[in-house]
Amino acid sequence: QVQLVESGGGLVQAGGSLRLSCAVSGGSFSSYIGAWFRQAPGKERVFVATIDRDGSTTYYLDSVKGRFTISRDNAQNTIYLQMSSLKSEDTAVYFCAAAYRPRGMQILTRASSYDSWGQGIQVTVSS
Repeated sequence: QVQLVESGGGLVQAGGSLRLSCAVSGGSFSSYIGAWFRQAPGKERVFVATIDRDGSTTYYLDSVKGRFTISRDNAQNTIYLQMSSLKSEDTAVYFCAAAYRPRGMQILTRASSYDSWGQGIQVTVSS
């Protein structure tokens, strides 16, 4: 497992933008698939976006396609989530996750597939 620490959350008006960062340490970062999940109050944690080991393949929740972009910098051991055109329904605690997959290409959208998690960071979108 690796350790993950999120940053960049906060309060933003509807239509605005935020960029979340996830600093990863304690392992071979380039062997891990990365992802972002979110959890709204009283609701289950849901998949938002995932990125493969070299950043060449990404996959998104339908409701964020065209608004959110996941990326990674393997030299800086960091995963990013650029969020634009934010809506009130994007309000949630956002979690960074990583899964050790040193070979092959996989799209992982289930929380149970990830074995390392950050502590979460609040994103609040005011309407």
